[in-house]
Amino acid sequence: MHDVVILTDHRYENPKKIDWYIQQVLTEDNLLKLELEKLKLKVLIKDWKSKNFNWSSTKTVIFRSTWDYFDNYELFLKWLENTKSKTVFINSFDLINWNLDKSYLFDLNNKGVNIASTLLIKKNENISLKELFSQTNWNEAIIKPTISGAAKNTFRINKDNCHKYEALFKDLISTENFLFQEFLTDILINGEISIIIINGNYTHAVRKIAKKGDFRVQDDHGGTVEIYTPKKNEIEFSLKCVEACPVMPMYARVDIVYDNKGEISLGEIELIEPELWFRNKPKSAQLLALEIAKNL
Repeated sequence: MHDVVILTDHRYENPKKIDWYIQQVLTEDNLLKLELEKLKLKVLIKDWKSKNFNWSSTKTVIFRSTWDYFDNYELFLKWLENTKSKTVFINSFDLINWNLDKSYLFDLNNKGVNIASTLLIKKNENISLKELFSQTNWNEAIIKPTISGAAKNTFRINKDNCHKYEALFKDLISTENFLFQEFLTDILINGEISIIIINGNYTHAVRKIAKKGDFRVQDDHGGTVEIYTPKKNEIEFSLKCVEACPVMPMYARVDIVYDNKGEISLGEIELIEPELWFRNKPKSAQLLALEIAKNL
């Protein structure tokens, strides 16, 4: 019997080759594992797709580096449904189910959380990018799937070059829902701020900056990450986002960007498998481990 299984994907369970990126993942997961083991808990790191593992043999599972779920979405949904009665999920099944689809942004916006101006484009909707730019009068926009990660199928377009993306856009929305969002220019200047919240409390933050010529801030796309000390209003905004969730999450990463009016806006709130940068503040792994232990 295990107390905690830290969920990962097959690339990080027992990698044969380790590059800088994989090492980061291993470091993060093992920092949490070490803190849980200090509390005398029996812990295992396991690929969520493991076919021969009995999920009833662990008291709880915590979603950490399951970064292939959006490439195996139907399988992931089936796994969630089949496993939720066998163990306890952290974060909870209801939160994960809500957070899987980025249309949750509209729920938070309805609760007073500022987001980038956004339209939901439903699967097979009969609309073009030219019509969307005409409708919104925006100069630039981002299109991205409502279910995705790591900037998959995410594109920056403008009203002058959108004709080059029309065929791709039509093809993409034939299979899934998309968001059409006003492009926030500050991400090119000051980047995206990620604020880590554990059990409703701020712990630490980083700022992610895209490489020159790109808008994607993820380090696997060449972006850089630096330790960041957030302003009081940035922390307060992040706590407001967490409090607006359907259920209070045990852990969350709130990604914020200043909008084109200079106001703080929510990019995403990550409740499923966010990188939490424990390596920048190891005590945050200890805090999360203590919360997990309390809930066993």
